[in-house]
Amino acid sequence: MPKQADIYDPSFVKGVFDRCSEKYIAFSYVCSMGFTERWRRQCVELFKDNLPNGATGYDLVAGTGEAWPHLLKRFPEIDQIQAVDISEGMHKRAMDRLHKMRAHKISHLEQDVLRTELQPKSADFILSTFGLKTFNSEQLEALAAEIAAALKPGGQFALIEASDPRGWWLRPLYLFHLKSVLPVIEKLFLGGAEDFAMIGTYSTNFGDASDFCEMLKAHGLHVRFKKHFFGCATSVSGYRELD
Repeated sequence: MPKQADIYDPSFVKGVFDRCSEKYIAFSYVCSMGFTERWRRQCVELFKDNLPNGATGYDLVAGTGEAWPHLLKRFPEIDQIQAVDISEGMHKRAMDRLHKMRAHKISHLEQDVLRTELQPKSADFILSTFGLKTFNSEQLEALAAEIAAALKPGGQFALIEASDPRGWWLRPLYLFHLKSVLPVIEKLFLGGAEDFAMIGTYSTNFGDASDFCEMLKAHGLHVRFKKHFFGCATSVSGYRELD
């Protein structure tokens, strides 16, 4: 990584996830000891049981689409999920994993979510799992505004991110895993260019979703902040008020 690289520049983020896309699913599952899959399911469970028939919405920073089976199992009445992600590699990996019976419900948009003009009041739901960490504070402000504008009145949102479990007595061990163990695993078994190790850097820089919670509230959304497994992940969920 260049010494002066801006790790939040969209082109840098795209490069990281394009390069690690082929092994991302296995790496994230093994190195999180399965917690990422559990947290995706818990994120979907944050939605209330009242999505309308024929619901449409967005999976922002969709990655490899690992949340879609959980979402469509719980809400089979969903008509369309638009997956927005800047990484071509992640989109391709997601499409390779799609079951034929599910593919007709997914559309893909390969763009930076902050440069994508989502249609105002177009979404019955907005989902995002493990994408928040790739944005700095200014970018998160813009993302909060975009989510608020894209939701229909009564529309729901749920987002989750790996976080820094401040105050947990096992936090030093958790940080050691992110900062020291992950780079070693990558070097020994993956031969990467520090790309998977960047996931740990993004996570520790992110802190938790509490600041993003306040950003969403500032745009008039009803928001709930929640810690998962002692704060190793945090989520924000809620809805836009009916007009």
